[in-house]
Amino acid sequence: MQPFVSVEGVAAPFLLPNVDTDVIMPKTFLKGIDRAGLDRGVFNLLRFGADGAPEPDFILNRPGYEEARFLVVGPNFGCGSSREHAVWGLAQLGIRALIGTSFAGIFGDNCRNNGLLTIGLDPAVVERIAALVAQPQTNRLRIDLPAERMSIVATSEEIPFEIEPLRKEALLRGLDAVGTTLEEADAIRAFEARHRAENPWLA
Repeated sequence: MQPFVSVEGVAAPFLLPNVDTDVIMPKTFLKGIDRAGLDRGVFNLLRFGADGAPEPDFILNRPGYEEARFLVVGPNFGCGSSREHAVWGLAQLGIRALIGTSFAGIFGDNCRNNGLLTIGLDPAVVERIAALVAQPQTNRLRIDLPAERMSIVATSEEIPFEIEPLRKEALLRGLDAVGTTLEEADAIRAFEARHRAENPWLA
């Protein structure tokens, strides 16, 4: 996974509540045998019309938001099915963090396992951030994960957040669940050898 340390970029407001994974990644894009092209699938039915042309009113198609790196989202974002494709697609699109009040459980786990930072804040704070990034002149954020704070680039206003230490460490180092386990590879091999020696009948 790509490590997350300090990232700066455009943030786009998308405050609809209960956005489910079928909205984030429609089932049409689940037919492939690999992850190729999932960036096209993200919010596909909202981003594109029936003719495939971009919908000009959708936030990620508006001038100044095409290269968004962060989404400020509504409550219970990522509810619905457990499809991991939704997170893969967001990452392919270049989204590095989601800022909201709450995230669906399995979706949050999928984000954690794929290096997508989720930041949970009080509703009033999320509304304030959304109002700021809705204006192109104040839509750039900088997220400093080691310091656990984000800032509005144009005003230097800082907003603290909290993250679980183990999740923070994994993001900083770009480790997924497998990578975290492999950090203990020597200890695992030593245990296996000791266990076999102490229990030869298992062989």
